[in-house]
Amino acid sequence: MNIELTINEIKSLKDNQLSTNHNILEQHSRGEDYYLPKLPDAVFFANTTSDIQEVIKICAKNKTPVTAFGSGTSLEGHVLPSKGGITIDLSNMKKILEVNADDLDCRVESGVNRILLNDNLKDKGLFFPVDPGASEASIGGMTATNASGTNAVRYGTMKNNVLGLTVVMADGSIINTGGRAKKSSAGYDLTKLFIGSEGTLGIITEIQLKLFGIPESISSAVCHFDTLEGAVNTSIEIVQYGLSVARIELIDEVQMAASIEYSKLKDIEIKPTLFFEFHGTKNSTTEQAQIAEEISKNNGGQNFKWAQKTEERNLLWKARHDAYYAALAIAPNKRAMSTDVCVPISKLAECIIESQKDLKENNVIAPMVGHVGDGNFHILMLCDPNNQNEMDMLKKINDRLVKRALEMGGTCTGEHGIGFGKKEYLKLEHPTLIEWMQKIKKDFDPNNILNPEKIIKFPE
Repeated sequence: MNIELTINEIKSLKDNQLSTNHNILEQHSRGEDYYLPKLPDAVFFANTTSDIQEVIKICAKNKTPVTAFGSGTSLEGHVLPSKGGITIDLSNMKKILEVNADDLDCRVESGVNRILLNDNLKDKGLFFPVDPGASEASIGGMTATNASGTNAVRYGTMKNNVLGLTVVMADGSIINTGGRAKKSSAGYDLTKLFIGSEGTLGIITEIQLKLFGIPESISSAVCHFDTLEGAVNTSIEIVQYGLSVARIELIDEVQMAASIEYSKLKDIEIKPTLFFEFHGTKNSTTEQAQIAEEISKNNGGQNFKWAQKTEERNLLWKARHDAYYAALAIAPNKRAMSTDVCVPISKLAECIIESQKDLKENNVIAPMVGHVGDGNFHILMLCDPNNQNEMDMLKKINDRLVKRALEMGGTCTGEHGIGFGKKEYLKLEHPTLIEWMQKIKKDFDPNNILNPEKIIKFPE
């Protein structure tokens, strides 16, 4: 790699879009994860797909590593430029290219975030449902990691809501996958291949998305429980009952205390808590809310509070979206090692209870939140990445958690992705697939310039 040659060639074409300023490099040296930062050699701020194409061609010729950067909210080291090189920042690519209201779809550039998109759509009576919790997360980054979040129990993940992509490949070629049709049997599904590929196979620059009509009625609620098991069992029974719930979010008592303090919540108790939301007609949401309340009471639920006004709902869900930063506020000088297992719904209570027991036995303060409607939960283990003894202990707890989930038929990552931290667990989860993933990587990126060292080891 001749980085100086690469930088000079990019400068000759796009000098005003390339930065080697130390502060800019630091901002692009990591995401929200706990990994020690690594500076890129330069950051390129892309404005168009053709900008990226030109830069990739230069990097391909000089075999310079390239890391795509959306908003930096990833949690498994995806945007950390482990080999240096050029980081391509897509945050300027914020155009909503088209909205097809009659067909319930739209096309956006990668830098558009969910809040911006939904603000644009609401006057048309539409919304995009995938909500990973990080409001500033970009659609491109969400696609690259197959994000899901709070609405996944009803609306699915990014894989369920992306119709097509524009991608710049490792040699600078531009391809378009999928289309606007709601289904197709035309050849290999390369759209799904790029979703969740974490920038290792190509750089996603445009996304065709499914949209949904804003429900006639939205009803949210919060319910406290004396035990974590009662809260988890409630979520399981609601899903098994077949209620058309849009969101069921679990917050344990440690996270609840942090959220009350951080988000200035009132009339909320420091107990294991479920957040609910139902979408539909006024009659259907009322009926389903009543059934959910009864199921909750049977499991020790109490002090149900329903919120149907927009302002009340927004306050409730803002507290849930702020949970990560509320947890960090417990120990302001620490980072968070955020776990991300997902298990079959029938195994959820067992997995959560055993995991919390492990934390207590090791005297670890670790708030927990969960998208429990689909079996996915996160433990936020606060850590000092420079304290090796602490890191070793937490990694052992995480190791036990992941292996526990795998033994229960689950996965090492429900939505955060593999990145750096879960490469070894991917081998445990899919031992017969690693070789085939390596073949795909080598065919798509023969010089291993796209986000190297992520997901899998590049084949020799």
